[in-house]
Amino acid sequence: MNGNGRADDGNRVDTLDIATTRAWIRAAAAAVDRDREVLTALDAAIGDADHGANMNRGFTAVTAAIGGDYAPETVGQLLAKVGMTLISSVGGASGPLYGSAFRAAGRQLATPEADGDQLALALRAALDAVRALGAAAAGDKTMVDALMPAVTAFDDAVTSGAELRAAARAASDAADAGARATTPLQARKGRASYLGERSIGHQDPGATSTALIFAALADTLDARVAER
Repeated sequence: MNGNGRADDGNRVDTLDIATTRAWIRAAAAAVDRDREVLTALDAAIGDADHGANMNRGFTAVTAAIGGDYAPETVGQLLAKVGMTLISSVGGASGPLYGSAFRAAGRQLATPEADGDQLALALRAALDAVRALGAAAAGDKTMVDALMPAVTAFDDAVTSGAELRAAARAASDAADAGARATTPLQARKGRASYLGERSIGHQDPGATSTALIFAALADTLDARVAER
């Protein structure tokens, strides 16, 4: 039996530990590196054409910061380290927004492992931090349009009894759909809002990078099962 009183069939993942969290962040860094030109192209259409380079620089710094002899005692400490590194290394608005999100999530996770309920609270805190800092709402054509549905999907899955891996995949799918749904929107926040109607027809780069991070979490949890 596992800690939730259910038979362990070998395919369930019910907690996120420090090692898996580290693997998730490294997978996110790899995804950003892989798609940095895509992110830059999206940002070139409605922004400063630097989102891909900025995010890649930030996650490269994060990978270095959480490697080597760095040994956090809790999942939250690791995520806080990620957040602080992003704030100090990513240019533009993305550094403070992503950094605040990871730091807010980290403050909710003061244990070596986090279950689905704890992660749902952490993701909600991340969303609240982004909304407070950026003053963005759903439909404004920002990262919130991917982050909000991802958080909701994760919470709904956990509430319905889904294991962590399934909840992460639901969040990833919702984030991807949310990012794609920004294409027909007119931007109301950030640099893109200066373009007015010309921002319509372009997918938001921040929502796209948010979707990459959630996809990395889902893929990392799938890989954890495959390695057993």
